[in-house]
Amino acid sequence: MSQAILDNIESEQFRKTPLSFSIGDSVRVHTKVVEGTKERIQVFAGIVIARRGRGLNSTFTVRRISYGEGVERVFPVNSPRVDQVKVERQGWVRRAKLTYLRGRIGKKAMAVKEKRIQYSDKAKSRRRARVAKK
Repeated sequence: MSQAILDNIESEQFRKTPLSFSIGDSVRVHTKVVEGTKERIQVFAGIVIARRGRGLNSTFTVRRISYGEGVERVFPVNSPRVDQVKVERQGWVRRAKLTYLRGRIGKKAMAVKEKRIQYSDKAKSRRRARVAKK
């Protein structure tokens, strides 16, 4: 089968609203957990350290430190079990995979710079003028 035909078949199974987050973001992943006949939402919070795959096979890995131990969980992007992904903090990284965080301990294990807000040109010129006066 050609890739175009597979993509057409897979397109029916994609999420209606795509998840918008990137590598380095601190996220809270809300997953549906079935216990017996009941279903509840469980939250897994951490840093997105990797995204991989394409199409229906795409996944993302979230890492957190729990009781001094690193815990990683891999979530399928298009899974109906993943209810939502809330971005708590946008990270600023230069890599596609943050596997170097695995070797870190304590606060350094979650150390990713925060993405700065882009100011408009008008605000930049006002700040420059303020700095020049001093």
